[in-house]
Amino acid sequence: MYEELKKRVYEANLKLVEYGLVILTFGNASEIDREKGVMAIKPSGVEYEKMTPEDIVVLDLNGRPVEGNLKPSSDTPTHLYLYNSFPAISGIAHAHSDYATAFAQAGIGIPCLGTTHADHFPGPVPITRVLKEEEVAGDYELNTGKVIVERFSQLDPLHYPACLVSGHGPFAWGKSAREAVDNLLALEKIAKMAALTLFINPEAKNLKDYLIKKHFERKHGPKAYYGQRKEK
Repeated sequence: MYEELKKRVYEANLKLVEYGLVILTFGNASEIDREKGVMAIKPSGVEYEKMTPEDIVVLDLNGRPVEGNLKPSSDTPTHLYLYNSFPAISGIAHAHSDYATAFAQAGIGIPCLGTTHADHFPGPVPITRVLKEEEVAGDYELNTGKVIVERFSQLDPLHYPACLVSGHGPFAWGKSAREAVDNLLALEKIAKMAALTLFINPEAKNLKDYLIKKHFERKHGPKAYYGQRKEK
């Protein structure tokens, strides 16, 4: 019944491996079908090279199993909370990629130092606060989603398609599972460039606001002109 959804999520998860964003069984990608009221996500702890489309787990939006015999990713409550809080997104990806995770572990949002960053984010990549002890002891994965949403109280998740969870790692999202994975790759490349820039020059300054605005708006928003015009 959900073969196409499961196939897309399966392929998006394999892209995490192809892009070098995950090792072992780390990371996951999901996609929501809002019309059908279901989410598909990678099964917990299953090796990517052994996973099949049939292994992808389908849940309703309350986290109840709909299709699949395996246990879903342990990050499922985070994904569900983000989907319920950000109605414009339809895909989520999470990994522990080297450079983005290093910024998360350092407790520092990624500064906007160049135009590559500004093509994807109109400012620094946001980072959450550290979860409190009682939040970790309670519904940890759910509370991970809550601190992301809390951080985005004044931000548009479509303008900022990723967030660092302090001490943990990055989550990214988009209009599909594949777009979420692509945004996670862009985030990792941005994080690597920022780390190298700060290594070369620890006093490097943020990109000028007018350059950030130009590069972001030429790809996003009503006046965007990057790429080919879509047929109506």
